Amino acid sequence: MRMEVDQELCISCGACIDACPEVFDWNDDEKAQAQEDDVPSGLEEQAHDAAEGCPTSAISEH
Repeated sequence: MRMEVDQELCISCGACIDACPEVFDWNDDEKAQAQEDDVPSGLEEQAHDAAEGCPTSAISEH
């Protein structure tokens, strides 16, 4: 599973980073981004919950 953050929709609230810092972090534009190409084993549910908690639905799972 791979996570992707739509940079146009991200409002830099940090909810995904708070929910799953192993997968999400800030980029140089101070927007959230996925740190890994694939979500590490055992963090899938946490990453999914982070995506569900995004107030702008900027995070998609692939």
